[in-house]
Amino acid sequence: MYDRKRLMQLIQDRALKFGDFILASGKKSTYYLDGKQVTLSAEGLMQISFGLLELLKPLDFSGFGGMSIGADPIVGGVLVAAASQGRSLQGFMVRKEAKGHGTQRFIEGPIKPGDKVVIVDDVVTTGGSALLAIDRVQEFGCEVVHAVGIVDRLQGGEAAFKARNIPFSSLLTIRDFGITPPAE
Repeated sequence: MYDRKRLMQLIQDRALKFGDFILASGKKSTYYLDGKQVTLSAEGLMQISFGLLELLKPLDFSGFGGMSIGADPIVGGVLVAAASQGRSLQGFMVRKEAKGHGTQRFIEGPIKPGDKVVIVDDVVTTGGSALLAIDRVQEFGCEVVHAVGIVDRLQGGEAAFKARNIPFSSLLTIRDFGITPPAE
């Protein structure tokens, strides 16, 4: 079901913008990838979900999640895609701030301490938001076995995950769109 070229076209048409931008990492950029323009479309989410399951197929994990709100649609899509393949998988969301009432947790969902999990982010620059999600999930007691992104901007994210001994992969990189990453 995953069609890499179709996903690239959807990102090119809907998510890739050129101009002057300040990224979440604080870095300046001449382009911006608005991942939600693809993750919140039916076809885009389908391509991403089946693509991620294909990419992660060799890994042993039972939980899939990331920082809310960016990862939320991806998590839902991957869970549905996994179910369509007869695969059991639990999703979770990581809050930026602990819930102010009820359980007052950072982690929402059916995962439990000891579970092997994968952390997802839509666009990875320095890896900052995924690393925060990793910290929260590890504090909760889960083992993070992999981090994954839809598009890697090739601006230090992979090295940041490697420094934490967490393997990283992505469906695409900015080079797939003819963009050369800035020198580090």
